[in-house]
Amino acid sequence: MKFSALERNWVMYDVGNSALVLLNTSVVPIYFSAINTGASSADLVSAWANAQTIASLAVALLMPILGSLADYAGNKIKFFLGFFLTGLVLCFAQALPLSAFAFLIIYVLCTVGLNSSMTFYDAMLCDITTDERMDAVSSAGFAWGYVGSTIPFIACLGLIFGGPGLLGLDKLLCTRLSFVITGAWWLVFTIPLLKTYRQVHGKERTVKEKFLVNMKSTFQGIGNTMSAIAKNKVLLLYMVAFFFYIDGVHTVISMATSYGASLGIDSTQLILALLVTQFVAFPSAIIYGRLAGKLGTLTMIMVAVLAYVGIVLFAAFFLTDAVEFWILAFLVGLFQGGIQALSRSYFGKLIPKHQANEYYGFFDIFGRYASVMGTLLVSVVTSLTQDPSLGVLSIGILLLVGFVILIKLAGLQKQAELSSAS
Repeated sequence: MKFSALERNWVMYDVGNSALVLLNTSVVPIYFSAINTGASSADLVSAWANAQTIASLAVALLMPILGSLADYAGNKIKFFLGFFLTGLVLCFAQALPLSAFAFLIIYVLCTVGLNSSMTFYDAMLCDITTDERMDAVSSAGFAWGYVGSTIPFIACLGLIFGGPGLLGLDKLLCTRLSFVITGAWWLVFTIPLLKTYRQVHGKERTVKEKFLVNMKSTFQGIGNTMSAIAKNKVLLLYMVAFFFYIDGVHTVISMATSYGASLGIDSTQLILALLVTQFVAFPSAIIYGRLAGKLGTLTMIMVAVLAYVGIVLFAAFFLTDAVEFWILAFLVGLFQGGIQALSRSYFGKLIPKHQANEYYGFFDIFGRYASVMGTLLVSVVTSLTQDPSLGVLSIGILLLVGFVILIKLAGLQKQAELSSAS
């Protein structure tokens, strides 16, 4: 499908921010382990899980309020820019020689900036394309994000592994410089969107409201949106299902490297395996977008959820060495982009476009609180049992609950189609 210039620029932001996401899920946990000397493997997994939990919780609490404010005409780009710049500055700040605790604080704040900008970015999808093109455009964003992010990532790997021998630089310094490379990449691929995006759908201002009056109407709007979601059975069921199944997706992504390191797998193997994930995810995400057009978006989401159940079981019971981690990385790549892209676009089709930010704010509540629950569950189970495998296994229950709700949602939609046909 041929994309418009605005659609291409929107996709480019996925290319930019995915570089930092890839760095965060591969190199950063290993770097954190290197500067956090003396900690046990279980302590490292727990600390990393707690950091993910705090970052996700902060985004989940902020987004409904800020999303409602951003729905006013012209506000969306301002909120997007503010959180993007916050994340960018803190990305560069991680290059400073910091203690493990100070680094973790800056990492959490940077992650809040990154993930918050992505909430407003997701809501832009309603402005830059139509419902009919939404699956394909959303899938293209994830697909090109996966393959594009490998370019700065390979440069970072070359510096980390080649810098000490070729340039005589300390390996930790080379790792810190990778934040500079990644931040620069993120900036370059964000500029086209900033130049061309214009908000189409939004709540119009009838008067120049004072701040307190504006905040009051914002909270009233949040209450009205909550009521509307509660009355819309299809939307409510989907959001509850999303709450459970996306937990497995986010937790597998955020904890994979840390979990692999706790099993004693070499850091080089971990990073290279995750690099393969990106290349596998590129065609898989595009194929998923096309299959959604033929088989239905909801059907393909359900296929991916079942696949993630299998992935979690494999990680808990069979993952012991580098070869099996490579297999895990390949399997994740097959379904990761598809389930994220279709979850984003399916939600966009169900909501009123003029309140996209507000609804995507609630979408993030369900998605981020699921991440809070997942990583916290891994942290608690791992700490209590001193066995990271049991922590990973606990995620499978949540995925199954999400799948059961999706089955109910599919039945509800089929009934609605039969009723409209008769």
